[in-house]
Amino acid sequence: MIKWHEERIIPVNIETIWTLFQLENIQRIMPNVVENKVIEKKEGVVGTKYEQKYKEGKRIETYIVEDLEYENTPDKKHNRIGFTLAKAFQIETAFTLIKVGENETRFIYQGQNTGLNFLGKTLLKLGGEKNNKKVVTDFMELVEKEALQEAKK
Repeated sequence: MIKWHEERIIPVNIETIWTLFQLENIQRIMPNVVENKVIEKKEGVVGTKYEQKYKEGKRIETYIVEDLEYENTPDKKHNRIGFTLAKAFQIETAFTLIKVGENETRFIYQGQNTGLNFLGKTLLKLGGEKNNKKVVTDFMELVEKEALQEAKK
């Protein structure tokens, strides 16, 4: 199992950053997600399921994402999702935004990736912590870049 927990302060209003995590904007921060459609909507968001298509190279993986936790208050935005990828990995990620000031937000990205079978566990070992850390850092940098662009609008 690989776990991560990274934080950074982004000099942008919490609401501006949160818009990037909305369904219609998700490709700005997750460019490899080529399709994301709601298949089961729940009141209060938790339990809502989406069919997501993710492109890696020439391959497209399709999987079901479920909202496990959701909070949307003026000072805190939080969404934890879970999905199984290629019957080999159980992945959970959480995005949390905490208002520090009018134009300052703490962005917390955490999660874990668990190998479900021999193949999944082996691939996790081969991919390793270092590769995962790069993916996490790249994602956080893209969120910050898009948030700064959005703030200029």
